[in-house]
Amino acid sequence: MSLIPAFEIGVLNAWIFMIWLVIQNFGIRLIGKELYQRAGDPPDMKASHMHKIASYISMPLWLLTTAYSIFLPLQLATIWFYIGLAIFLLGLIMNIFATINFATTPMAEPVIKGVYSYSRHPIYIAILLIYLSVGIASASWIFLLVVIIWAVLVSVSATDEERYCLKKYGEAYHDYMNRTPRWVGIPKSEAK
Repeated sequence: MSLIPAFEIGVLNAWIFMIWLVIQNFGIRLIGKELYQRAGDPPDMKASHMHKIASYISMPLWLLTTAYSIFLPLQLATIWFYIGLAIFLLGLIMNIFATINFATTPMAEPVIKGVYSYSRHPIYIAILLIYLSVGIASASWIFLLVVIIWAVLVSVSATDEERYCLKKYGEAYHDYMNRTPRWVGIPKSEAK
C-alpha cells in the first residue's frame, strides 16, 4: 500500500469489481418503478436527522469511489488480488441472492426469506464486502477507509429502516428481528 494512491487508467482496474453495483442500481430501476422505490427510502418513512445525513453522504461517496475505481489498478498476480477476488465473489453471490429475494417478495410483505433469514441487511453486507474486496485487491487505503465510513453510514440507515419495518409490518417483523441477526449469523429457531 502506498501513501499516494495509484491513479492510472486501465482495462484491468478496480472498476471490474465496482461495475456490479452500477448494474444492480440501474437494473432495479429498469425492472420497475415500485421495486426501485421500495429499494430506496419509502416515501412514508420518517427518516431521522442522522439517516438524512447518511443518505446525503452515501450517494456522492458511491459516485466518487465508482469513478476512482476506473483509475485504480488491481494488484494482479499477488496474494492481495486473490484474497480480494474471493471476498468479491462472496459479496457478489450474496448481493445477487439478496436482490432476487427482495424482488420476488410481494410489496405488502417484509423481505424475510432466502439470505434475509441469515441477515436482516444482506445487501448492505454484500456492498461492504465488495468495497472491502476492492480495497484489498488494489491495496488501496482509500477504499479501506471507505469501508469504515460506509459501515457507519449503513448502521445509521439500518436502524431507521428497522424502525419503519416494525411500524409497517408489526408483529411479523418483530418476530423476524428476534430470530434473525442484524448483520450475519445463524437464525434462532422459533419457539414452539
